[in-house]
Amino acid sequence: MAQKPVKKVVLAYSGGLDTSIILKWLQTEYGAEVVTFTADLGQGEEIEPARAKALAAGVKPENIFIEDVREEFVRDFVFPMFRANTVYEGQYLLGTSIARPLIAKRQIEIARQVGADAVSHGATGKGNDQVRFELGYYGLEPDITVIAPWREWDFKSREALLEFAEKHQIQITKDKRGEAPFSVDANLLHSSSEGKVLEDPAVEAPEFVHMRTISPEDAPDAPTVITIDFEKGDPVAIDGVAMSPATLLTKLNELGRDNGIGRLDLVENRFVGMKSRGVYETPGGTILLAAHRGVESITLDRGAMHLKDELMPKYASLVYNGFWFSPEREMLQAAIDYSQTKVSGQVRVKLYKGNVTVIGRTSPYSLYDQDLVTFEEGKVAYDHRDAGGFIKLNALRLRVLAKRDQRG
Repeated sequence: MAQKPVKKVVLAYSGGLDTSIILKWLQTEYGAEVVTFTADLGQGEEIEPARAKALAAGVKPENIFIEDVREEFVRDFVFPMFRANTVYEGQYLLGTSIARPLIAKRQIEIARQVGADAVSHGATGKGNDQVRFELGYYGLEPDITVIAPWREWDFKSREALLEFAEKHQIQITKDKRGEAPFSVDANLLHSSSEGKVLEDPAVEAPEFVHMRTISPEDAPDAPTVITIDFEKGDPVAIDGVAMSPATLLTKLNELGRDNGIGRLDLVENRFVGMKSRGVYETPGGTILLAAHRGVESITLDRGAMHLKDELMPKYASLVYNGFWFSPEREMLQAAIDYSQTKVSGQVRVKLYKGNVTVIGRTSPYSLYDQDLVTFEEGKVAYDHRDAGGFIKLNALRLRVLAKRDQRG
């Protein structure tokens, strides 16, 4: 329980069974007035029913916040992350991780607006999300009271949760009475499936787990070719049609879905110390990552590009572990954003049976000089003989080492 009395709490509320139980539990255990916040992050489900469920639970109409934050999510969180080409442990595009700071931010803003003294979330005590939510809360409001029901309540089983729900007349859908085959988290960037039928990492995920993509085997036999325009590192148009951030990512998701792109079966290292197996689908993000690297390949200097690649794993760990509002993430973001000032141009991409291939790239800021790289005699002064001295200087320490070893 919280160390001090709580009068009003802002709950991250999906309207599902778990957060509905949490809502009632906060009312009964804390005697607190509950304010609900439901975010439309592009999860693909109708969120308006959450209003009726909150009202039925006794939440005042003025304390129910349902917001479409898709544009803010993509513009201020997804795109900045993709400027860094962010990938966790070599594969994961961080779809769940990047959504948590936005939810935490809005909860704190709402808490200030309504005068709440606490915030709450529905993350379990074994996962990463509890860390991400709470680091966000404390990073924005250091003295806020945080209530994490899964770490506090006495329910020992799912049956106990269902009994509590029935006692308080919380609607339980038929599929919630049995064992759920797996749990799902989704937003405009990705879907994530974990648990139950996916817990054995040696067993291939059933096809029904995949909700955002068709299988690559069932994808069209003809490739789809598109162009993506970039300005300062962010995509702004597809096939010449300008789009808002959320609209553009939605379109890329459709293209990726139809071509079987973006599936990932991953065993990852959670921040809390255990390994977990997840099945992720990030169709639009997978296309975006390849295209962004394509435009960077002709606009970024070698030193800047390689430094970015060195910084990226640190940036990815900060996002994965929940340190979005940390000074080190903001420092890295400033460096990354500076690197993107000339990352503008157009990339042509081929989508085919689960694969994304960059097949063309142009930019007014291109550093690619055909006269320099051609096998023919170029117009730019480049003396092949200069390479000999360059090689000998770089080989100097190797020659010294070799001579020493020969003497030995």
